[in-house]
Amino acid sequence: MALESIRNLVRDDIASIDRFIISQLESNIPLIKQVIEYVLTCGGKRVRPMVLLLSARALAHRGQKHIDLAAVIELIHTATLLHDDVVDSSTLRRGHKTANTIWGNDTSVLIGDFLYSRAFQIVVDLKHENILNIFAKATHCIAEGEILQLINCNNPDTTEEFYFDIIQRKTAKLFEIAAQLGAQLSSTSEQEITAMRDYGMHLGLSFQLIDDVLDYSRSVDQTGKNVGQDISEGKTTLPLIYAMRKSKGADLELIREAIKTGSSKHLDTILGIIESTDAIEYTADAAKHHALKAKQALAHIASSPYRKALEDLSDFVVHRTY
Repeated sequence: MALESIRNLVRDDIASIDRFIISQLESNIPLIKQVIEYVLTCGGKRVRPMVLLLSARALAHRGQKHIDLAAVIELIHTATLLHDDVVDSSTLRRGHKTANTIWGNDTSVLIGDFLYSRAFQIVVDLKHENILNIFAKATHCIAEGEILQLINCNNPDTTEEFYFDIIQRKTAKLFEIAAQLGAQLSSTSEQEITAMRDYGMHLGLSFQLIDDVLDYSRSVDQTGKNVGQDISEGKTTLPLIYAMRKSKGADLELIREAIKTGSSKHLDTILGIIESTDAIEYTADAAKHHALKAKQALAHIASSPYRKALEDLSDFVVHRTY
């Protein structure tokens, strides 16, 4: 099933999220409105809020709280992108100039903080202690993941285990709580809540693995960001870890030096090494493994069009080209 078909299943909910976000981000400070409007209209697949919506609907949620929480997930995701682009000195995202390129780093960081604080206000207003606890622990974990990635930059000795620890925190955790919170709103069954949480975690790992594949295998027109951006940022992702494991001599030293210096000077040669070692295939296989684990977690959820859409979403994540 294409992403558009999955989105159509919760189309009205997504429209409600958009309206809710606009209502919650009102500010009489023109710069805030200007930057937020730009960031929110630059596209995005909305996969994370869709996970929460589908999770809630699969467990027969009634009411509006799933709209509020899905909006929170999108706000947190947008805030992390603003901060990431500053840390990484990124100039392009989703085919558009990044906010920090247009307005500068200070503005991007502060608008990200504004989105974070607004997200927490919305969660507090729900007056649901368990949801607030889950949310607070998760945002702490995400921040730790970003810091781990930062201190590990330009380190060619990064292990596969450490790489997975980073992506579990910085990417998979938000998917995990999206699915978990949707279930928490809708069910009192620990088995169902745990099943959704596990689904989200494995889906998030798969999503990041494919992101790391696309960084070396797709053009800027397809991904909306610069090819080989990770290596220029000194990020040792799984394709590089595997390529180094399978390389020796000059090839190995070339990759190690590129990571240490954050240089894409020899990018074409490095892309050739990655291809020749089957590092892309290895990383894609890891993504498929976690997508399958995500599907298996849904075995504890009753069959419905929404559960089917969650399964289809795991297929989309693995096969996407953007």
